[in-house]
Amino acid sequence: MRIIVAVLVLLSLPLISSGADGLTLAREGVSDYSIVVADGAIPAERTAATELQSFLKQVTGATLPLVEESTAPATGKQILVGQSARVQAVLPQLDIAALKHDGIVIKTDGDTLYLSGGRPRGTLYAVYTFLEDVVGCRWWSSTESTIPTKPTLTVDAMEKVYTPKLMYRENYYRDALEGQYAARSKCNGHFDRVAPELGGHYSILGWCHTFYQLLPPAQYFQDHPDWYSEIDGKRVSENAQLCLTNPAVQDELVKNALEWIRKDPGAGIISIAQNDCGGNCQCPACAAVEKEEGAPSGLLLRFVNGVAERIQKEFPDVLVETLAYQYTRKAPAVTRPRENVIIRLCSIECSFPETLATGPSNADFKRDIESWSAISGQLYIWDYVTNFAQYLLPHPNFQVLAPNIRCFVANKAVGLFEQGDAGSSCGEFVELRAWLLAHLMWEPSRDANALIDEFLSGYYGPAAWPLRRYMDRMTDALSRSGANVHCFAHDTSAWLELGDLNEATALFGEAEKAVAGDPALSTRVRRARLPLDYAWLNRYSGLKCLARLRQQPFGGPANPVAASEDFIKTCNGFNVGCFAEGRPFKELEVALRAKFRAAGAPPELCRNLPDDQWLEVQDNDFRLAGAGNWVELVDDSAASDGKAARMPANHTQWAVQYPISTDIATLGNVHCCVELRCDAKAQAGSACMVGLYDAQAKASVAQRVLTIAETKDKYTVIDLGVHPLHDDMYLWVAPVNNPAEVDALYVDRVFFMR
Repeated sequence: MRIIVAVLVLLSLPLISSGADGLTLAREGVSDYSIVVADGAIPAERTAATELQSFLKQVTGATLPLVEESTAPATGKQILVGQSARVQAVLPQLDIAALKHDGIVIKTDGDTLYLSGGRPRGTLYAVYTFLEDVVGCRWWSSTESTIPTKPTLTVDAMEKVYTPKLMYRENYYRDALEGQYAARSKCNGHFDRVAPELGGHYSILGWCHTFYQLLPPAQYFQDHPDWYSEIDGKRVSENAQLCLTNPAVQDELVKNALEWIRKDPGAGIISIAQNDCGGNCQCPACAAVEKEEGAPSGLLLRFVNGVAERIQKEFPDVLVETLAYQYTRKAPAVTRPRENVIIRLCSIECSFPETLATGPSNADFKRDIESWSAISGQLYIWDYVTNFAQYLLPHPNFQVLAPNIRCFVANKAVGLFEQGDAGSSCGEFVELRAWLLAHLMWEPSRDANALIDEFLSGYYGPAAWPLRRYMDRMTDALSRSGANVHCFAHDTSAWLELGDLNEATALFGEAEKAVAGDPALSTRVRRARLPLDYAWLNRYSGLKCLARLRQQPFGGPANPVAASEDFIKTCNGFNVGCFAEGRPFKELEVALRAKFRAAGAPPELCRNLPDDQWLEVQDNDFRLAGAGNWVELVDDSAASDGKAARMPANHTQWAVQYPISTDIATLGNVHCCVELRCDAKAQAGSACMVGLYDAQAKASVAQRVLTIAETKDKYTVIDLGVHPLHDDMYLWVAPVNNPAEVDALYVDRVFFMR
């Protein structure tokens, strides 16, 4: 690791040396420098001066006095902070206006160090850049940092004038949104809680999906149904949009939007954006515009342009943002965004293992970003960098983060929202991801691998090397699989093999051993391990069966009940929050405790078979459609393990399903069996339906209607025949809506025999 760290130090110094003599800011804990606050400094520039003073005190032991420029000598040993005329004097070609809100100036001249920048945040960012890239301070999270000790601090002569290409940078991770850390990370987006004295942040009125915020159907639909989508000849407001060719819609929406802005004119951006669903209007007028434009986005953009033109008359500096999202992602053929309209292009459909610029699965997105780039002067990106269905599972997309950000910048994007695990504190390497993305958004040319290694070394200490190998193993597993994985994946079966999990577990064992004597580092490694622990629990039964079938080692927990309880306790100790988007961890606690219980006797047909010839799946691994209504798990003393899935007989839904996992598909040609019974009032008639469905082919592979006589009062094995399995199939069981004859249907388990 010493070699890696030595290289990283060089890579973390992007400042340009002028070749002149450097400055000694402190010698053996004593400094003869003062920090001069420029005349007319704004609050954020004064914060910059106090932050510089505080950290130089921590680094050197010396307290540099704060002095107002008006009372300070014109030359001497000074660090001049803020927009002073002296900065322009030493950099006569400097265009202050070109620095915009966030651009920085770092320059030495004689005995003076100048730290300046645009307003409101540039000077503060110049100070943080100097402290990080020159002094060596590292802020790993809002509560964890590494501040070096250097009683003698000498800095080389340098000059750097830099304005980030991304003016809006938002890092949507829970900890990263804390104001002080967001400022030190140079993030300034809508959700970043950055106070004015830290330079503030961009604010978007309504945030997004604002059609129904501005024209709520509860208020308007009854009197104005024609303001809402016409779908299949009927005006509707549920799962729908607005009728964008109706002039009255624009009139009322503009009126309400202007009221929003008048209440908060400093926000600077307002969202006029479609709802988070489909349902665009199909009325003849809207359909005609979409046809002319060659895309639904043309209709939306004509409407938004009209709104933006009217808003500009009263608020010429306010920008109007809309989405290029799902059905509006493709750029229009005719209409162009006005100069005060932001297009926020969304990548939600893309496959994360492949880069957006070169990945074959992402070719449509590449076409769309290039098309929008050609016509939009205000292009923002909404990028998705987590797994919203399972925050706590491994999600190895580190290899695409930097190339994707460079793709956005190459296509003239000026704003970026990286949507990560804001709902969870325990996602995969969330501290690293937030730190890495912040650095790449600020300077997209940075070497992502070098940044990752720097963070691992600084944050995890001696555990860095096994953790790096773990990350590489996960990335290799995904690449090897060739899987097309999106940002809503319920498990890792499409790409993560048993052998990869075994090796990953061994690597985390090395990492834990390396930091065993350090409580702080051990806590960090324990938190980092949670996604691996959950990967085992998430697919426990299938992986255990696979190990048995293949005669391979099983590196998962020997006692899943104990492992599940430890996982729950540890996650709660870290205040995990949600395990998926909008789903509190308490739901997962309940599911995990229901998932693991003592095993019952094997099916009678399998008791004398070798282990590699059969496997069973209990009800705790079923997919329950309409849980609590169409189906529920209940105690049942007659079931093999004391539990069963119970369905009332008053519907025909396929409420009990078992999706064939990649693990089970390796069995090849198998008997597919379901063990079930019914409680019936009648002695004859139909009891239920059982089947095997191929979702890929959209066809039934096998289906049987069972009689009451076959299934009444005792568990019966139903063999659906021999079939080759793949992971787009599922077994299903359903009642037949005859509550007069059948009380309920109980499904104990399914099993497979070669």
